[in-house]
Amino acid sequence: MPEKEVLERAEQDAREGKSPSTQAGEFVHEEIEHVKEGKHGARSTKQAIAIGLSKARRAGIKLPAPKKGTVSEKTRKQAARDSEASEHEPSPKRSKASLTALKREGRQAVTHAALSRQARTSAQKRGSASRKQAAQKAARTKAKSR
Repeated sequence: MPEKEVLERAEQDAREGKSPSTQAGEFVHEEIEHVKEGKHGARSTKQAIAIGLSKARRAGIKLPAPKKGTVSEKTRKQAARDSEASEHEPSPKRSKASLTALKREGRQAVTHAALSRQARTSAQKRGSASRKQAAQKAARTKAKSR
């Protein structure tokens, strides 16, 4: 279950008109912090990000499943199930099993170097027009400094 502050920050992003992926970023950040502080581990940086996105979908963030061709069919189906799961109570037995498995994983996935490497490879996959458009929207929807 996501922490109360994370849900509040995501709701604040929604009120400010920020995209669902920005709202979901709060959950991803929380997950990375959990791995850093040793609450559990992750096999890779991508896994830590995927767990955060799954939590976001389950919390009701209107984050669409990934496009065809970018990920496997299994991943897309799981993303769709996560979106539907926002209407149901989570299974305590399954949650405990997942956490136990994650506790056996390492912490290397969220080191500064690993996160930097992931960000770089992710940015390289996007086109310059896509990056420019995202930067322009970020500038438009950026919170005003007080």
